Amino acid sequence: MQPKQNELIVDLRQMILAIETAISLVGMNDTNHGKRVGYIACQIGKQLGFSDADIQYAFELGMLHDCGVSTNQMHANLVNYFDWNDAHIHCEIGYRILKNFEPLAKFAVPILYHHTPYPNLANHQLSIYDARMANLIFLSDRVDILSATHYKTDILLARNNILQTIIGQYNNTYFDPELVKTFEVVQRSEAFWIGLEDRHIVRYVWDMGLISNNQPLNLQQLKQLSLILSYIVDQKSPFTAQHSLRVANLASYLAHNYGFLENQCKKIEIAGLLHDLGKLHTPDPILEKPGPLDEVERSIMNQHSYETYEILRHIHGLEEIASWAAFHHECLNGGGYPFHPQERDLSTEARIIAVADVFQALVQDRPYRQGMALEQVLRVLDDQVRIGKLDKSIVDMAKQRADQCFAVAKGLDTSFDLNQQYQNLLTTNDS
Repeated sequence: MQPKQNELIVDLRQMILAIETAISLVGMNDTNHGKRVGYIACQIGKQLGFSDADIQYAFELGMLHDCGVSTNQMHANLVNYFDWNDAHIHCEIGYRILKNFEPLAKFAVPILYHHTPYPNLANHQLSIYDARMANLIFLSDRVDILSATHYKTDILLARNNILQTIIGQYNNTYFDPELVKTFEVVQRSEAFWIGLEDRHIVRYVWDMGLISNNQPLNLQQLKQLSLILSYIVDQKSPFTAQHSLRVANLASYLAHNYGFLENQCKKIEIAGLLHDLGKLHTPDPILEKPGPLDEVERSIMNQHSYETYEILRHIHGLEEIASWAAFHHECLNGGGYPFHPQERDLSTEARIIAVADVFQALVQDRPYRQGMALEQVLRVLDDQVRIGKLDKSIVDMAKQRADQCFAVAKGLDTSFDLNQQYQNLLTTNDS
């Protein structure tokens, strides 16, 4: 069935790739971990005789397995310790954010248990399928962690030591012996290890991305998934908690008052939710610095909106939303960053998100200042209009509804449907 005119339909596989791209940014110097885990799981699955459907499932599970990781410190602990005591935290977060999103709910349970040692899986009421997939991802994940320092240098020389570590220390205590035995067969091929190198793994995932998931997301589902992504971003620092949610709410409020039709308002809302995706690549200490950023820190911070663009622009159907989200620090006077578009290329939608972002950031507590009162916010907005940063018509509209905009930006207006969905993401797991 052909989509109706102006109806937005997005392929789920492309969104899964975007999620992995975003989450992998947390790794800072290693942005391919999820891709490699998906690849390893697929190679083991093929050797085991998995069906095509199960191979695709293993690939997507590998891509999504670390969706509960937001901070650099959590990522570092998962990399530096084979069995980190708090590894369960990101498993529980991943489970919680996916379990109620129907298109990805099937991955929630394996993600919850993907750091559970093989013998302990029997203590939980898991299906045989979920238990096997969880342990397959655990094995694939740890193989990649053991291999990480050898890529680009001596991976073919190190592979035997990696195998012996898995067999000698962790077989049967952490991993299903059948999976380990199968890995032992798969790893004999040099091609298996060479394929893990960055230049090859990116091509592998590109090829996998050409395979449609055959499960399109409608606008409402895309909005729900965007909320999940915004939650991941906003967990990176307590100073950005609910920032993306409130920017989205305020952008939606302004868009409705501007006169946009409902579907366009929803798209603007989605762009608001996704606008800071690139901040997953910003080091935690920069986000939480209790003072002005120096020149180097500012140059790093100024990269985040380009990262947002790169994550989103490859998704068919999200081209407009990608630019609206990525332009949230652009200015009418050609300043801002990172693209410096001309004023005529800054759409009304992008201008609305820019105003919503500034408004919300000003009222929110940050490590270097307390949130501002409404009068201060309006003065700053006027100043930014005067020097050519923000659109006067949109700022004037916000000023005309200043009290309501302030309530939305502060999270005092709970009438938006996103607020309840966000609260659902905060509930403890019920596994």
